[in-house]
Amino acid sequence: MNKSQRSRTEGRRTPPDSERSQARRAELVAIGRQLFANTSYDALSVDEIATRANVAKGLLYYYFRNKRGYYVAVIEDSVADLVARARSDADQPAADRLRKVLDGYLRFAQGNEAAYRTVVSGGVGFDTDVLTIRERVREEMLTSLADGAYGRVDLSPIARAALVGWLYCVEGVTLDWLARRELAREEVHNLLVMLLMDTFVTIADLDPAWQPPEAALALQRARKQQPD
Repeated sequence: MNKSQRSRTEGRRTPPDSERSQARRAELVAIGRQLFANTSYDALSVDEIATRANVAKGLLYYYFRNKRGYYVAVIEDSVADLVARARSDADQPAADRLRKVLDGYLRFAQGNEAAYRTVVSGGVGFDTDVLTIRERVREEMLTSLADGAYGRVDLSPIARAALVGWLYCVEGVTLDWLARRELAREEVHNLLVMLLMDTFVTIADLDPAWQPPEAALALQRARKQQPD
């Protein structure tokens, strides 16, 4: 039985929502994460994907309808760990939690460069599904920041605008880091943490009801103690 026959047989015998079908789909998505980790959407054809995944092309169509559907499923799965990390460790001190989330973010970008670029740029031709994924990632990061820093997520307009601005800064710095490779990941991490601490202090200056977390205040005190 050739690949095409196997895929048609599997399609007839296995309902789309069965455990076996879900496992098979997850396996294909995992393969896609490897294929697209550092390879752009346009660089891989469906034929090449099927060949490198060692499956019939029809099997990809069966589970994902088309190349775009497969790609979006891969991107969705790729950011799942990032979103989960942003939600986790709520019992950790705010500074530790923020550093861990940011470290996970940079590691994801470094290990999934093409996928990261896709999420940040909005996908192929500003794909609406990828844009939705991007906005969800940003909201999860924003929620994690707010909860970690303030213990609440109902940000004031000033606080939200400032933190969203920092998130856009993170994306820009990360893209430049990936393109130029001039800094170590730890250096990028420390830079973004410093910018975040400054953002918290700026929020408090503009909206005194939102005082910065202790980590930001400690950094501010340390700077004032440094000689000119």
